[in-house]
Amino acid sequence: MNYGFIRVAAAIPSVKVADVAYNVAQVKTQILEAEAQGVEVIVFPELTLTGYTCQDLFTQKILIEEAEAGVAELMAFTREKRVAVIVGVPVDTGKILLNCAVVISQGELLGIVPKRYLPNYSEFYEKRWFASAQDYNDGEPITYAGVTRIVYTGPTLFTTLSGVRYGVEICEDVWAPVPPSNHLALAGADLIFNLSSSDELAGKHAYLKALLANQSARTICGYIYSSSGFGESTQDVVYGGNAIIFENGRLLAESERFSFEPQIRIADIDIEMLHAERRKNTTYVNAQRNEVSAQSLTPGQFHSDFCPSGSEGLKEEMEVTVGELDRGETSLFRFVSPTPFIPSSNNMQPACEEILNIQVAGLAKRLVHIGCKTVVLGISGGLDSTLALLVCVRTFDKLGWERKGIVGITMPGFGTSDRTYHNALALMNELSITQREIGIAKAVRQHFEDIGHDINNHDVTYENAQARERTQILMDVANQLNGLVIGTGDLSELALGWCTYNGDHMSMYAVNASVPKTLIQHLVRYIATTNSDQPTKTLLFDIVDTPISPELTPADNEGLIAQKTEDIVGPYELHDFFLFYTLRYGFRPRKIHFLALHAFEGKYDSATIARWLRTFCRRFFTQQFKRSCLPDGPKVGSVSLSPRGDWRMPSDASVQLWMKECEEIGNEK
Repeated sequence: MNYGFIRVAAAIPSVKVADVAYNVAQVKTQILEAEAQGVEVIVFPELTLTGYTCQDLFTQKILIEEAEAGVAELMAFTREKRVAVIVGVPVDTGKILLNCAVVISQGELLGIVPKRYLPNYSEFYEKRWFASAQDYNDGEPITYAGVTRIVYTGPTLFTTLSGVRYGVEICEDVWAPVPPSNHLALAGADLIFNLSSSDELAGKHAYLKALLANQSARTICGYIYSSSGFGESTQDVVYGGNAIIFENGRLLAESERFSFEPQIRIADIDIEMLHAERRKNTTYVNAQRNEVSAQSLTPGQFHSDFCPSGSEGLKEEMEVTVGELDRGETSLFRFVSPTPFIPSSNNMQPACEEILNIQVAGLAKRLVHIGCKTVVLGISGGLDSTLALLVCVRTFDKLGWERKGIVGITMPGFGTSDRTYHNALALMNELSITQREIGIAKAVRQHFEDIGHDINNHDVTYENAQARERTQILMDVANQLNGLVIGTGDLSELALGWCTYNGDHMSMYAVNASVPKTLIQHLVRYIATTNSDQPTKTLLFDIVDTPISPELTPADNEGLIAQKTEDIVGPYELHDFFLFYTLRYGFRPRKIHFLALHAFEGKYDSATIARWLRTFCRRFFTQQFKRSCLPDGPKVGSVSLSPRGDWRMPSDASVQLWMKECEEIGNEK
């Protein structure tokens, strides 16, 4: 595997019903195409070598034997190839005929998997020709394609050359109340391959995709599905051709339906991510307790008795090597979003509304519980305080309270720019809340005199004294008004420790605590677009476009922001990307760097990503003490730094392992 990824493919070959030689040739062509792309496992549709729609031709011995010979031909064809092949064939056990998948790897017939659930619909009367796996005498050996194999009807796990375990089910199996893939996944399969031949009906495709997405998510696996396409008989039904790949409920690749050409869809599935999800999911772990053991089949274990018809002597020549696949580190057959916290475009509105509703519900419960109808928050004209204010407004509106109970305080200081100052005043005015302005310059100068600090020394004391003065004002005004201080700091700042301890770090309820900076920008833009009049919309867009800054050092001669956060700690879009993969899946720095190279291709080079990744790791570890005493705040997504639930880390944990790998990345050319 490459950084934990395995490359898989779902293929839809051109077929001719009952023409085995033609179908085998088409399969070979797609095997070569997959191998050239570094694919480790490729799956083909149900009854690949004969075609699914042979009907009573399945009673003809010549067709059954030609299909068996076709399997032997594919075994010989794959002898020196490193791609495992899963094809569908009818298998005569000597007593019954089974609809099977055969798994071939490096010339070996690894196993035969019979279909368990046979459809009995008017258009799919499979029971007319085939018996179910449940009708087979489990464990009985058969000789097939020149080798003797035991057809095992219980969970059977196969292993790729790079050590990934996978299982196989066939078409109707996944539609069953308890699909075989449930047992396969619980037995340890990371991937499920489905050979299918599902016809097209109005509305059926959407249901199919929902079914596969759900099964992939429920079993926390990669699900690779291949269904028959052009070439099957259209005597009564039509086959659209579906090559679909899911990873834990997420669609990675999908073929064009009703195409007249052969298709192959390739995707890289993140096995490390799947393992991380399974480890964290205690329900999944508990479900494994009573699961039956599975038969495991590995490339290389059968090659000594491989001797298909017409290939005598081949077994002495064949040598199977099980090892790591190396296809380089530059290609990746999947989309890596540079903004993993931001909802996809097709889910934009409901996702944004849900996030805002979570924030509103959290704040509303806290206010109602303590009997408080007044909130106090600092309004800087920046991004974070803007979202916090918008959440307060929504909360008061939903509770039916007067907005005048929202007290916004702007506190200009030494670094306040004209742009943010006027935006803060305009925003409070547009939203009709109570406005106050309390300058901090006089108080901070007195404080510097009291502690003996030179006001011309713009060090951390100079900056943090301003932040703490603002927090003191908010707390004291809240006491005056019997109100609650609403925190404005966000998840990204907490991850980097980019906040003043007991300054903007502290509040009485932190509505943005689990919302990262990139998502805050998105939410404010969403509100501006969908829920605002034109003046407010223009104002919110200007706030989003304002450079991010704590404004704790003096503005420039033109009154513009001089202290830009991203010039100091790095781009928030990179840090949010690092944060997501560090917390959500526990990936090591090298893999995060690899993913970032793909996500930000053309925007950031390897050295730039490595530089800011070092900054992220160093700050994330050294600033944990600030996160160990955070105020309450609502969790809105899968990543949170709450010390009470989601992230429990010792404040003095060593960063050495992470920094060592970051340095190695930075030194590589």
